Amino acid sequence: MAAPKKGRRPAGGQSRPGRALALILIAMVALTGGMFWSGHTTPRLGIDLAGGTSITLKAKADPGQESAVNETNMNTAVGIIERRVNGLGVSEAEVQTQGRENIIVNIPRGTNEKQAREQVGTTAQLYFRPVLAVTNGGPAPAPSASSSGSPSATPKPSASASGSTVGEKSATPTATGSAQGRALTEALKAPTPTPTGSAKSSSTPKATGTPSEPPAPDAATAALQQKFTSLNCLDPKQRTAAGQGVKPSDPTVACGEDAPGVWSKYLLGPAEVEGRDVDDAKGQLDQQRGMWIVTMDFTDAGSKKFQAITSKLSAQADPQNRFAIVLDGEVVSAPSVRQTLSASAEISGNFNQQSAQDLGNILSYGALPLTFETQSVDTVTAALGGEQLEAGLIAGAIGLALVIIYLIAYYRGLSLIAILSLGVSALLTYVIMALLGPAIGFALNLPAVCGAIVAIGITADSFIVYFERIRDELREGRSLRPAVERAWPRARRTIMVSDFVSFLAAAVLFIVTVGKVQGFAFTLGLTTLLDVVVVFLFTKPVMTLLARTKFFGDGHAWSGLDPKRLGAKPPLRRTRRANASVAGPVDPKEA
Repeated sequence: MAAPKKGRRPAGGQSRPGRALALILIAMVALTGGMFWSGHTTPRLGIDLAGGTSITLKAKADPGQESAVNETNMNTAVGIIERRVNGLGVSEAEVQTQGRENIIVNIPRGTNEKQAREQVGTTAQLYFRPVLAVTNGGPAPAPSASSSGSPSATPKPSASASGSTVGEKSATPTATGSAQGRALTEALKAPTPTPTGSAKSSSTPKATGTPSEPPAPDAATAALQQKFTSLNCLDPKQRTAAGQGVKPSDPTVACGEDAPGVWSKYLLGPAEVEGRDVDDAKGQLDQQRGMWIVTMDFTDAGSKKFQAITSKLSAQADPQNRFAIVLDGEVVSAPSVRQTLSASAEISGNFNQQSAQDLGNILSYGALPLTFETQSVDTVTAALGGEQLEAGLIAGAIGLALVIIYLIAYYRGLSLIAILSLGVSALLTYVIMALLGPAIGFALNLPAVCGAIVAIGITADSFIVYFERIRDELREGRSLRPAVERAWPRARRTIMVSDFVSFLAAAVLFIVTVGKVQGFAFTLGLTTLLDVVVVFLFTKPVMTLLARTKFFGDGHAWSGLDPKRLGAKPPLRRTRRANASVAGPVDPKEA
């Protein structure tokens, strides 16, 4: 009789469980150590558990452009708002549409919550416009008033651009009364830079040595002149309404703050460069000047436009050698230009670190395609979410207790393996959630807690599949150690198919949904993957080790593997010998 070859493991042979257990133990120690090292020992909580702010925005279209409020522009606005808020480090902000014209923004409680609220509805329409005239921010005095001008405003540092030599912003007002009217008419008709790059002279001298009179302004020019004259930048309502409904290709008026409480008003030409021409922007500290600035890099097309406008402005006299940087209808800065610039620029003004970084963040992620007005700002307290979480945890604890009672009653000693496996899965889930908070901004919300509770059933189902396969092998008359090994391949296939279906459902749900439902899908997918890891690296190796013990190996009545209780058949070896004796006579030597 040939002896079996050495080195070949027979069918149903024993595996090496120590390696798998060592691997999962190392992973658990490493993840737990990383959690304590990072300082984030608890998962981040979502807005429903930690509290925060819920903002409702309503889209508004400019007159005659009602069709702009459409699905495409709304989805674009959602993406921009989400990037702006998350760019401040406020992770897990929920931004989603509600109906046709509303956007709901949920901002969890955090250190940057206030900044995020300020940036949520900011339109960020950025234009570079040539300055035609500038004066003090109050309304024009009566014609009989003295033309000595208003008190000089404290000039704020001017904006500059790559390599330029930029002067201080002048605060000297223009003439008043009829002289101001003539100056405005000449400014609007003078050969100042326009989008086409050319303009005609407004007048020709009638006689030698006699200055020409400017032509009478047309209706549009007269209306703009009247708007500029009557504009009072000290009135917040007038400041806000000054640039509303103005096309980029039209001249306009705007206000700019020189110092806290000190305003100037501007007459501006058509926009030469737009915010979409800015490729990148960021707020940073200028070490040489000791001030915060916002640096901008233009796109290729934007660089050409910026070069063209600065080339024209550098040949003009003050104040028409300036370009105004207009953000949402307000002049952020109005620097003078003394040489041609192109690739990049910087904005300097009354910035501190926060305001500079805020502006850089807004410009980096672009302008909203629509104008939004804030419908409501609600503070969400954690009290309601805490009550719901407590109720959810109680429900989860009840469900877990029922599962454990069922395992003990039905599987007896095998329930110990199931309970240990559930404990390992829970530990890994908790540690990974705590690490994912600072890593990817994952926040635990109520739906995510529901996903974790559902995962208890998925994990328990995997144990039951394996235990029943082992019992089937024992019913066939095999002993426990080979039964554990022979049952594993079939149980493994069933577990993999079941977990794959659960993970696929979680992945599809995560992709096609938004907001809090994604938290449920993410948690369900994560716990499904961990179920595979725990079953392969913990449950199966522990079962192999316990099968070698006397309690389980001999089929103790409380082990859950008693052959008599399972109705096992006679041992397979005896059956084979009996079949052999019936088939033919036995060799006397063998007898």
